[in-house]
Amino acid sequence: MIFYTSDRHFGHENIIKSCGRPFSSADEMDEALIAAWNARVTRAETVYILGDLIYKAERPPEYYLKRLKGKKCLIVGNHDSFWLDKVNCEDYFEDVSPLKVINSGAGIATLCHFPMLDFEGRWHIHGHIHNNTVRPYWPVLRSMPAALNAGADINNFVPVTFEELVENNASFKASH
Repeated sequence: MIFYTSDRHFGHENIIKSCGRPFSSADEMDEALIAAWNARVTRAETVYILGDLIYKAERPPEYYLKRLKGKKCLIVGNHDSFWLDKVNCEDYFEDVSPLKVINSGAGIATLCHFPMLDFEGRWHIHGHIHNNTVRPYWPVLRSMPAALNAGADINNFVPVTFEELVENNASFKASH
């Protein structure tokens, strides 16, 4: 099975307030996110991480990476540059790239941390915006059913399948 996630922000205390996450501390958030990930993903399954996995963490990246199950593929986000050079990526990731085009099972999908207006294939899976609907580009993204936000904040803080990604995005877009 293939899963998608983005913007987990392990170690980032301020993300709790800025995104309204239901945690009292970064430690509580980190443990809940790791437990939720590992409850869904086996070591044999693939997880596409669409950026911003770790940010402002006091712990080393290995603390998180060695605990997360699955074959991890990282699509680099704007905050990943702060920790990527501190680890041997080959020890933790199947692939690390800024953009990737895959067969999602429902058609060709372009994976990029940042939302794109033009992309290759039927689908575009992105992160970066969390649950933020006040940006000037939100009305455009909202009108694009093929643009799917893999952000943890709108996907119940768990890695999701493609079908769940479509369903969660439709619900989020309809309610905002």
